[in-house]
Amino acid sequence: MRDILERLAQGKISVDDAEKALKISVIESVGNVAKLDVGREIRRNVPEIIFAEGKSNRDLFEICMRMLEKNGRVLITRLSEQQLDEAEKKFREYTLQKFPHAMALVVSRKDFRKLQTGGRVGILTAGTVDLAVAEEAAMIARELGCETFLEADAGVAGIHRLVEPLKGMLEKDVDCLIVVAGREGALPTVVAGLVDIPLIAVPASSGYGYGGRGEAALMAMLQACSLGLAVVNIDSGVAAGVVAAQIANRVAKARTAR
Repeated sequence: MRDILERLAQGKISVDDAEKALKISVIESVGNVAKLDVGREIRRNVPEIIFAEGKSNRDLFEICMRMLEKNGRVLITRLSEQQLDEAEKKFREYTLQKFPHAMALVVSRKDFRKLQTGGRVGILTAGTVDLAVAEEAAMIARELGCETFLEADAGVAGIHRLVEPLKGMLEKDVDCLIVVAGREGALPTVVAGLVDIPLIAVPASSGYGYGGRGEAALMAMLQACSLGLAVVNIDSGVAAGVVAAQIANRVAKARTAR
C-alpha cells in the first residue's frame, strides 16, 4: 500500500490507477494459518471478520493481532466462552466492545476512529432466544457506520407485542429493517406486509422437532407472500448486518446529497 501511495505522490500513476491498485492489492499472510484480506475495507467498505469457531487460541490471537496492526480494529464472531475470556485478557490494553449474546467482540486501538455514515438500521426479534443472531447483525451494521435500534421479543405468538417496537422503528425513520425469527418464521412476513422499508429476514435455529433448527423458518421466509423481503441463511446475522448497512449507507449518502 505504501508503495502505491509513493508512486502516486511521485506522479508515476494516476489517482484512478492508485485506487484500482489499492482495491486489488493486499493479502496479508499470517504464518501458514491464514491469509488476511486487509484491503477488503478499502475495496468494499466491509472489513474482514474473524470467525473464531474451530480455531486454536494461538492462531486466533495471532490473526487478530495482525489485523490490529494493519487496520486498527478487528471484528471477531462465534467465540467460545473460553476464547472470549482469554480475548478479554489478551486485548485488555485495547478498546473492547463485547456482544455477550452473540459471543462476539470488537477490538480496536485507542486511536481508532469509527466511521459514522448516518445510516439507520432497525432490528426486530421474534423471541429473546434470537438475540444472539440479532446482536451479531447489530455489531456488523454499527461497525459499517450505521446507528442501530434493537427490539426483542415481538413475535407473532402475541401479535400485540409488535405494535410499539414497529411504531418506534417508523418514528426513527430507519432505512432498513432486519427481522430475526425461529420456529415457523412468521414475523418477517407480517412486518413486510405493514411497512415500505427494505427488510432482511433471518431464520434463526431456535425451534425443535420436525422442521426445527431453523429449517421451517427458512422455508417459510422463502415462501413469504409479502413483497420487499429478502432472506439470508439460517443464523446469518453477519450477512444480514452487511446487506442492511449497505442499503442504509446508500440511503444516508443520498439524504446528505439532498
